[in-house]
This record gives sequence, C-alpha cells and structure tokens, in this order.
Amino acid sequence: MREIPSDEITKTVRRLCIEANTLLGDDVLDAFRAGLAQEESAAGKDVFRQLLENARIAREEALPLCQDTGLAVVFIEMGQDARVTGGHLYEAVHEGVRRGYRDGRLRASSVDPLTRKNFGDNTPAVIHVEITTGDRLRLIVAPKGFGSENMSRVVLFPPAAGIEGVKRFVIERVEEAGPNPCPPLVIGVGIGGTLEKAALIAKKALLRPIGRRHTDPSIAELEESFLEAVNALGIGPQGLGGRITALDVHIETYPTHIASIPVAVNFQCHCSRHKEAVL
Repeated sequence: MREIPSDEITKTVRRLCIEANTLLGDDVLDAFRAGLAQEESAAGKDVFRQLLENARIAREEALPLCQDTGLAVVFIEMGQDARVTGGHLYEAVHEGVRRGYRDGRLRASSVDPLTRKNFGDNTPAVIHVEITTGDRLRLIVAPKGFGSENMSRVVLFPPAAGIEGVKRFVIERVEEAGPNPCPPLVIGVGIGGTLEKAALIAKKALLRPIGRRHTDPSIAELEESFLEAVNALGIGPQGLGGRITALDVHIETYPTHIASIPVAVNFQCHCSRHKEAVL
C-alpha cells in the first residue's frame, strides 16, 4: 500500500486552482486560432482576437482569465493500492482550494444556497472520486463558472425519442441559451445511466481535450453531427453572429434502464479551464 501525505494533496490542489484560472490549455488556444481562421463574421473574428489577447495577459501577468473564477470542481482518480495519510482526503482538497483562491487572489463565489451568505474562501469544493487500479492519485481541478452552468440541463426521455430526440434537445438547448453561456462553447453531453450519472458524465466530457474524438467511431460521428448542427445556428462568438458557436461537442454514454434515455447537456464557456496532476 502506497502512502500519499495529505499535505501533498493540499499543496497540489492549491497550485492547480491558480494554474487553472490563469493558464489556458494549448488545446483551447489552438481552437481559438482555428476559430479565428474559420470565422467569417468580422465581429466574431474580433472576439477571437480578444480571447487570445486575454489569455496572453492572464498567462504573463498571472491574472484570472475571467472575473468568475468558478466553483471549484475536483475530480479524483484514486488507485485502490494508495492510501492518504495525515488527514482526510476531502479536508486536504478543501484546504488546497482555500489556499489557492486566497494566494491566487481569486474571487470566492461559494455561498449558502438559501441564505446566500458567502463562505469567503470558495469552499467547500465539489468533489467526485473514482477508485481505479494502481497506487497513484490523479487530481483534476476544473473551476466552473456559472454563466455556462446555469444554462445546463438534464432531461429523461422515453426510449421512443431515440437519437434524433436527443440531438433535437441539445440543439434547442444551445439555441435557447443564446449568448448567455459566453460562446464559443465546449458542450458536454451525457447520455444514459440515471439522472445524476448523465449529469456527471456530461461534466466529465468537458475535460477531454478539444478536437479529441470519442474512441467509439459511432459516437465520434455523432459528435461531428452535433457540432455541425450547433454551428449552423449562427449564434457565433459571444452571441454576435457567425459560424463558430461551439469549439467542440463531446459525448459520453453509459448503459441505462430499458424505460428511459437520460440526457444531460453541460455547457462550458470559451474559458475552458482545468489542470491536473498525478501523485
């Protein structure tokens, strides 16, 4: 059994919180450049130029990419042959978030859902744990802004809806959301499981690098079809009109009950932020 000190988890989460909010991934930057080349709208092209400039300033000056530095969502893949020592896993993560948002001068957005009292340090984090093989601990910090999260939805269709019903729901949801989720978007679609499983795999789909297709060719084909239909809506960058409403659509599936097709759509704004580390 391999031991992982809880303070190492805290230090790593702290670092990932800051990096995720200030360093945009190469896949996103490449998608911006491709969007700039493909976009036909003058306003849309200008948006892509501003997004690239914003990312440069954030990187060089260690400033947040967006004023909404997100609710801290942390995915953990924990090998079954590893154990955390010196403290509880969740508390180590919460403390890392607390330090990261404090030291990175990031906005604290976590509030009580009813009283709306701000907790002041962006904790507690939303934590998802998966047990895997091996003795390593993989941490993925994905700050989630709520301009895009608020536009996300889950629905449970009868089986008769079929894939066309699923596609129609996704397209209608994008059209209804319009400029609110800050396009160009990355769209995560979860199909199957239960209500909560569909939502979870839709969010996990957002972690896949832009441009990387699903390993199942039939699902990869659906991703291309959904992306083409979304971009045909003409919403465009920041809702100003144009060809590029979404940078990509990622679909994940899971077996479900004979009586249902659960579907979740989780929007990610153009600021597609997540960083990871393995301990």
